[in-house]
Amino acid sequence: MDPLAHTLVGATLGETRLNRSTPLARTALLIAANLPDIDGVCSLWGPDVMLGCRRGHTHGILAVVVLPLVVTGLFCLVDRFFRVPRGRPPVVPRAIFGLSLLGVATHPFLDWLNNYGIRLLMPFSGEWFYGDALFIMDPWLWLLAACAVVAGQSASRSSVASWTVLGVLTSALVLSTGFVPLAAKLVWLLGLAAVVILRVSGCGEAGVPRLAAAALGTMGLYVIAMVAGSALAREQARAWYREHGIEAGTVMAGPVPARPFVRDVIVKAGEHYHFAELNWLGDPIFRPARPAMPVGDGPIPRAALAQLPGLRTWIRFPAFETVEVEDGYEVRIRDVRYDRQGTGLGSAVVRVPRSAAGAAGGPEEIVE
Repeated sequence: MDPLAHTLVGATLGETRLNRSTPLARTALLIAANLPDIDGVCSLWGPDVMLGCRRGHTHGILAVVVLPLVVTGLFCLVDRFFRVPRGRPPVVPRAIFGLSLLGVATHPFLDWLNNYGIRLLMPFSGEWFYGDALFIMDPWLWLLAACAVVAGQSASRSSVASWTVLGVLTSALVLSTGFVPLAAKLVWLLGLAAVVILRVSGCGEAGVPRLAAAALGTMGLYVIAMVAGSALAREQARAWYREHGIEAGTVMAGPVPARPFVRDVIVKAGEHYHFAELNWLGDPIFRPARPAMPVGDGPIPRAALAQLPGLRTWIRFPAFETVEVEDGYEVRIRDVRYDRQGTGLGSAVVRVPRSAAGAAGGPEEIVE
């Protein structure tokens, strides 16, 4: 998920009674909820290294234990030498570790929910896991997570100004994109108004923890419904294609921005990808979205993909277009989750020399 979602979920946890367990509890939860994304530094070494590193070691089960230990050590060190204010009680190491463990654990869970996926078992296994339930930026999760945080952390003029700026920026993102239908934009504005009303009405010191608990519970129900919806959509897609004489292999029913009743369906059947939109509010609910696309797999495309170890690690639905050029072959690679036109995330163009093509099996083995 995006950094705002991770931050707001960590902040909502910080508005529960957990914040009474130790000084700096909120800060520990905020830092821990975002810490696994330190692997973003890999992007400095280029897109292929980034794809090979992202959502790996810092998102795996070992990191869920190691990163909280790091946070606890840093908090205890800073608290000992730079305690502000000097008169406040010291942090409780055991509590900081528990909060950090909880905060870090929310991160891979949220990341698992989208179709980018995570390598949950790293460093013991590089297998990817995909929830296919929430879009990477989910406005409904933002609203639910913001309720208690805005109510509890907007006492000063500067905090009110900061929340106002954030509301304007997120609204501009939701309202300006063509991916979000008019009905969803209206619901967003109503949700934003509800957050403002909660802040103006005032929950009181005792009411904010209850509001935070209610928000977390509602988020949990929303996530469960979205995961179940994607599972149902996969089965409905298999049944639809079976009725039309196509036996589906791998099926993804992924989320669509701000549209919880819609799924973006990708089906791999034989040597082709099929694309459809499933809309439970539509009539019919299932319709093909675009013509089938050949996978284009073969020895030469695989030789091209081998030149990009990061992309080879990350790619989930690879499609290849191979063109013969003067000195060998040019292979366009894409992951059809994000790139169906040849220009998006996970796309690359690789040259394969004739000598390497011959070693790979020759052009006669390319699957068009």
